[in-house]
Formats: sequence, C-alpha cells, structure tokens
Amino acid sequence: MTIHRNCLAFVAVVSLLGPAWGQAPRPVRVGVLGLDNYQAVAYAQLFNDPKASGDLAGVRVVAAYPASASPDIPESVDGLPKWKKQIAAFDVKLAHSVDELLRGCDAVMIMSLDGRKHLEQATAVLKAGKRLYIGRPLAASWADAVAIMKLAKESGTPCWTSSQHRFSPGFSGMRNHPEVGRVVGCDIYGGCPTEPSHAELYWHALHSIEALYAIMGSGCDTVRCASTPYAIAITGVWKDGRVGTYRGIKKGAVKYSATVFGDKGVSVAGIYGHGVPVKGIVPTNDRYMGYEGIAIEMAKFFKGGAVSVSAAETLEIFAFMEAAHESKRQNGAAVRISNILKKVQ
Repeated sequence: MTIHRNCLAFVAVVSLLGPAWGQAPRPVRVGVLGLDNYQAVAYAQLFNDPKASGDLAGVRVVAAYPASASPDIPESVDGLPKWKKQIAAFDVKLAHSVDELLRGCDAVMIMSLDGRKHLEQATAVLKAGKRLYIGRPLAASWADAVAIMKLAKESGTPCWTSSQHRFSPGFSGMRNHPEVGRVVGCDIYGGCPTEPSHAELYWHALHSIEALYAIMGSGCDTVRCASTPYAIAITGVWKDGRVGTYRGIKKGAVKYSATVFGDKGVSVAGIYGHGVPVKGIVPTNDRYMGYEGIAIEMAKFFKGGAVSVSAAETLEIFAFMEAAHESKRQNGAAVRISNILKKVQ
C-alpha cells in the first residue's frame, strides 16, 4: 500500500509540473508571412522533419499567411500556387490574415519574394514583438532597408536577414581556413540576374556580396564599379587596405565560388552547398547543405539566441551595394561607404 500511495503521489506531481517532468517541451512556433518563395517550403521541410536533431530540433512551422503575389514579378505569380500547395505537406495551416498568423506563433519568417512588401510586413511583426527573420532581399530600396532596421531597434525586437550563401560551408569555412590563414583579399563571383522593381544589386547579386562579407568581414571603406553587358565588376577597399572584389556574371557560364588570398596561402573557395577545399580540391560528393546552414542559424535565433548577422553589418552590405550603384552612375568613381551610411543617422 505504501508503494502504491508513493506512486500515485509521484504521478500527481508529474502531472502538475507538466513539461518539466517527462514531457518534451513545446517547440518554438514559427509563422511564415508570404508563400511565393520556395524557401518557405524548404525551411518548413527542415524544421518540421520528425527526425530533426541538434539545433534544428525544437522549432516548428505551424502556420503561414500566403499574402498576394506581385503581379509584375512572374516568379511570384508562378510560385505562389505551387508553394502554397507544397507547404501543406508539412502540416502547416494557412492563416487568413496577418493578425491571425501573429496570434498563433512565437516568431516569424518573412518569405515574400518581393522586397517592396517587407517594410509593411516587418512593421506588423516587429510591433507585435515577434522575433523576425527576413528572407532576401531585406528590401527593394536603401530607404526601406534602413527603415526596417531602425524599427527593429526602436521596438526592441530582434530581427535579422541574410542570404543562405553566407552559411554555405564552402564560403563560411574560408574565413579561418588552415591553408589560407588570415584573409587579406577575396575575389568572388556568381550570377547577377536583376528585377526592374528592385535596386540592381539587391535582387540576386546580394548572394555573392553577402558571401564576400562572410569571408572578408566588415570594414569596407571605398567602392568602385564598372558594368558592361557581360558583367558588373565591383572593387571594395577595406579600411585596413585589404581588397575584395565581386564579379556579377551577366553573360556566359555561371558558377558561384571565389578565390581567397591569405597570409599563409591562396585557395579557391568551395562551391555553393558544399564544403571547403582541401589542398585546392573542391568537394562535390560531400553532404549537400543548401538551405540547412542558414536554417540552423535561424533555429538558434528562434529559440532565443542572438542574431547571426548584426544590423550594423547588414546595413554596411547594403551601403556597399548602394555605393556601387552610385559609382556606376559616376562612371566608376570611388564612393565612400561612410557617405552612404551617414544617411542612416
């Protein structure tokens, strides 16, 4: 009888304590705002995988508000019905309004393809105090990019953005590569399609420019830009004298990689989704990590971690692109990033 009474007492205590005793804690509930971007489906698949482990465990996409497609962006019009249908396969419920979405989640991913919508969407999320990740591009214009980061600061709500290229192992691993050492320069290249409704470099060049910053770090001083029908070439000189370049490929074969110069050696970088090279050999048969690298960073953030890319670095990256736009208008003249950043203050 004594053993029986003790067992009943133990069960009663466990039932009162709930998740603290014997039950898995409730996952962080993430809502998706905008469904015309494939990344919404990719992240739902990673977070909602029953076998998710490590940092990816403990986060679940529970709802999505599709929003409307942007009629002047064919990719948005074509993508919305496809991704809206596919995300349902991961047990994600569709909300009927932004307010309904916000009521049912702890954090938000803005996945609308159209950066022109992001300021309005981010305003609703940040005012609701929900941790926020914004898929690329942060915005379609410099003014909107600044406004979003300013609102995040004023509201005290953590918010960040990044290209998934930044966290591709073949790029992120070059910053401290044992065969390269301290990075003294980097020449990066990738595709450069544009979208008329967005600032020229914001639409796709951002991927490689973000990876350039992942390798070089922040601190660029001046930017020069040259552009032809074949490529756009940007040269950045960092405050410590290091030089980083971006070649945006407009015509010809497209590949995403880089050459990294260090105080110990020079090496080609990995290619998107794969690991770092060893003795100059780029791996292609290793485990592919396209969206998984950034998904891990997002999961840590949604669970209360710090932002993975600071607002200061994000604004410098956008100022880098704005300086390149201005240099192009001035036929390749050097433009100081500090003059662009003054507009933030």
